[in-house]
Amino acid sequence: MSLRIPPYQPLPAPARDTPILQLPIARLHPTQMCVGLAEVRSRQVDFSQDSRERRQRYLRSKPIPLVCLDGREFWMVDRHHRLRGLIEIDPEAEAFGYSVLELSGLDRRGVLEALHARGWLYLYDGRGLGPLSPLALPEFLSGLQDDPYRSLVWKLKKEGLIDPAPLIPFHEFRWAAWLRRRPLPPFSSSELEPALPSARTLVRSSAASHLAGWKGRR
Repeated sequence: MSLRIPPYQPLPAPARDTPILQLPIARLHPTQMCVGLAEVRSRQVDFSQDSRERRQRYLRSKPIPLVCLDGREFWMVDRHHRLRGLIEIDPEAEAFGYSVLELSGLDRRGVLEALHARGWLYLYDGRGLGPLSPLALPEFLSGLQDDPYRSLVWKLKKEGLIDPAPLIPFHEFRWAAWLRRRPLPPFSSSELEPALPSARTLVRSSAASHLAGWKGRR
């Protein structure tokens, strides 16, 4: 099996004067089919230790890139893990975002086609199968599947073995797709340890040097 994630348009970063929107997380539509539940659970632990006011300050400092349809429907092109974690412990939580694309007069299919054309959809499921139809995407965060390889990349990134690349859509999934094609022992999002020694070696190897965020052995 080989995942072929399409080319993408980089996400624009918010400018100093970019309007910031405050929206209920429950209203946001995802642009990917899965998350790494190890990261979701880790973020839940962090959020559970903060007051609601502190959470809001943090979320305001990390605005979500949003695709907006007629000012009433919103697709998030990043931040799925932290917001999935938060909404599970606070269903009424709100987040902050900024518009990266304004669309008008389209139905759901038209919006997803516009996103797909820009490389802003991740259409592989939690087992790496796909690409699936954009219409197969879940409507809300609660419908996202678990992908253990995405959990593995989160752990490697947390250990400092992969650099962030915040304006590359689905940056971590690109690493997950690459690792999926390498031999690793069985593991799960709740039990990453069996795969970590081999994965650490792989992501620092020259074979991974074409991936954004590669650090080599430094």
